[in-house]
Order: sequence, then structure tokens, then C-alpha cells
Amino acid sequence: MTDLPRKAVARTAKLAALPLGFAGRTALGLGKRIGGRPAEMIAAELQQRTAEQLFATLGQLKGGAMKLGQALSVFESALPEQVAGPYRAALTKLQEAAPPMPVKSVHAALAERLGADWRDLFEEFDDRPAAAASIGQVHRAVWHDGREVAVKVQYPGAGEALLSDLTQLGRFARLLGPLIPGMDLKPLIAELKDRVSEELDYGLEASAQIAHAEEFAGDPDVTVPAVVHHGDQVLVTEWLEGVPLSEVITDGTREQRDRAGQLLARFLFSGTARTGLLHADPHPGNFRLVTGDHPDGPPEKWRLGVLDFGTVDRLPQGLPEEIGTALRLTLEGEAEAVHELLRDEGFVKPEIDLDPGAVLDYLLPIIEPAQVAEFTFTRDWMRAQATRIADPRSPAYQLARQLNLPPAYLLIHRVTTSTIGVLCQLGATVRLRDEMEAWVPGFAAGGPAGECGREAQETPA
Repeated sequence: MTDLPRKAVARTAKLAALPLGFAGRTALGLGKRIGGRPAEMIAAELQQRTAEQLFATLGQLKGGAMKLGQALSVFESALPEQVAGPYRAALTKLQEAAPPMPVKSVHAALAERLGADWRDLFEEFDDRPAAAASIGQVHRAVWHDGREVAVKVQYPGAGEALLSDLTQLGRFARLLGPLIPGMDLKPLIAELKDRVSEELDYGLEASAQIAHAEEFAGDPDVTVPAVVHHGDQVLVTEWLEGVPLSEVITDGTREQRDRAGQLLARFLFSGTARTGLLHADPHPGNFRLVTGDHPDGPPEKWRLGVLDFGTVDRLPQGLPEEIGTALRLTLEGEAEAVHELLRDEGFVKPEIDLDPGAVLDYLLPIIEPAQVAEFTFTRDWMRAQATRIADPRSPAYQLARQLNLPPAYLLIHRVTTSTIGVLCQLGATVRLRDEMEAWVPGFAAGGPAGECGREAQETPA
């Protein structure tokens, strides 16, 4: 295994081969159909080969390519079932692992960033990476005071690679678009590029993690590892032992899935309300279920362990009250009020004329989980929503093309839809409305969320 490919020419060549491969397989499929093979069999075969090529390339390159793969991974629930299988297997690999950086490179990076005597900081250091991400990899170690720690080391040249990948991927975003029905990848890639400098700065990540760790210290539902040491490109945190959320998705019992889903929904809304920060990278690889001293104990005792605060949105007042107000008014059937609020916030541009009733019809199916006391998130429900918005014959498709997503809401929208995607992967039954009433300003009929949110912390899931 060589170092992270750094030369733009080499990385661009690998990424440029992706659309060529897609086109080649399409031509191959046409030839097989002419030869008489069943269309369904050919389509499944082509999808599997496409998945293997796409995510093998993304995982190998790390950088922006893998970052996009992780962002896409939470949306696999929207794919048709006959297509989702091969993608699901390839995406899961991205969520938990990637090809490692050579040991010599790790040691060189630590010597450069922590000093030539970096080994004196540790009682033990495992050269084998415990996990790999888009711009760095994590090693398990024992700090000099005896604490078990996770050491996150940034790949050399990660910044250059990240920007190069995302620029190249943006050039053929339309070709990748069919992977996720109803999703425009260009804004997603643009937003990932905007966050590059923040994600590369482990000092910023440390400050966001410290804020969460302090706020959730002693919390019965959520735990965040404490920061032990940090620099610009090395981050040392306490080790968090737990069951990866991806394992609960694939092998969890009904009770375990429901508990994981409830905790995930609770963190989505309470985290921002309590810290003024929105954890903006909610793919399953960033969560653990902490079972404590009783790994086989009842799921209701589990806590959600949250990792990786490299991408956050700073929302000092919590989620915008306009979001909660618009959702509440939608549920109450106040079409005119919803339309006016969306126009005021920039979701409907001044020159666009929309029927308020049609806007309500568009929104209600999407917020169905908040209409009832508890809702079971399923892949079928997610696919139905994606299909409704992606089908050019659908009124929802026509209306969606006329709506605008203001920049201030872009990351909030991505995090919310990504979390819903994970809930659908879990197939979890969740009391989403409870969490929204507790934590989302403007959603509860009594007004902005406040003290009720604090009380919700004590309510068992």
C-alpha cells in the first residue's frame, strides 16, 4: 500500500475513469439485452459492478472521494431494493474502514506534529489503525497517564487531495446523480468543499468536541469522549468502547434498533439546543452504542456515543425557530401561513408563484413522522418519498424544482435528511414528535422549546 495519492493528475485519472466505466457498462448491458438476456438480470449485474468500482475507488483515494461516499452512504435507503443490495455492502465498508496509511508515514507524521520524542507521550501505541476516515486515520493507544486513547492522525497532503477530488467529482455530478433518486449532488459537493478548511483544522474539531463532552458529561443518553491533547493535525481523545451503529443496522434486535433510533433522533435535536453546534456528519461510522459493564444488558440502558466533530454548523441560538414554526403550521394545515413563512425565509423566491395548498401537499408526506406519537422508519417509506420527488410526472417533482434552499439552511437540511436515512436503515420505531416538541424552537404549540427540553433529558426512551 502506498501513501495517500497526492498528485492531482493521478487522483484525477482515477476519478475520471468512473464515468467512463459507467458508460462502458451501459453499452455492455445494451449488448446483452440484444443477445436476449433478461433486463432485470442485466440491470442487477451492472448495478453490482458499478457499486464495486465506485466505492473501491472512493475508499482507495480517501480524501474528498471518500467524504462524498460517506455522505451518500446514509441515503442508500432511497434506492430500489433490487439495486440497494450491492450498494449497501460497498457503502458499509466505507463507513467503518478504508485502506490504511503505511506505518512509516504514520510515525513520520507524529514526529513532525508531536516532536521527535512523541513515543514518550504514550505507554503503548498500536501501529495498526483502528479506523480510517476521509482525511485521517485513528490508532488505539495508551496515554502516559494510563488512559486508553484514540489518536487521530491526518493524512499527509489531505487538504490538497480533498479539494482536488471534490472539484473533479463536481464536474460529473450529473452522472452520479442517478445513484440517489431525487438528489442533486452538485450542492452537496459544493457544501463539502466549503467545509474543507474547517475539517482540516483539528484544533477547531477539538473545541467542538470539548463543548459537547462538557455539556453531555453524566448524561444518561449521550456520551462524547473527552479531548486529551490536540494540534492542527493530530487529535487525541479518550477511547470510546461500544457497538458500531453499522452493526446494529445489520444485526440488531428490534429493541436495539428502536433504542438506537430514539437516541439518534434525540441527539439530532438536543445537541444543537444544548451546545449551539450541529454535528454535521451523521453517517453510522461516527456513532457507537455504549453498553457499559453489561454488553448483553437491556437496550434501554444503552447510551449513544458520538465521534468526529470535524464538521459542525455553529447555531448559537439552536435550530432556527422558523423551522419549527413552519413544521407546526404545516401539521395544523395552515397553508397560507406556511407559504408566507417559506417566502420570507427565501425558500420561495419572489418571482415564483406557487399554490399554498400544493406546497402543503408537498410537505405533509415528508413530515409524516412528526404527525403521530411514534413512527416506524422504513426503507420502503424512504423510497416512496424519493420516488415521489424524483418522478418527472409527479406534482411533487414539479413543485420541488421551483423551491429554493437558502445557504443558511443547506447544512441543516443535509443533516436532517441524512439522520432520517440512518433511521430508515435501522428500521427504528421512534417518538420523533416528542424530541421535536422538547428541542425544536417554535414546534411546540406553547412556543419556543426551552425548559421543556431540559425536562425531556430525564424522560427514559
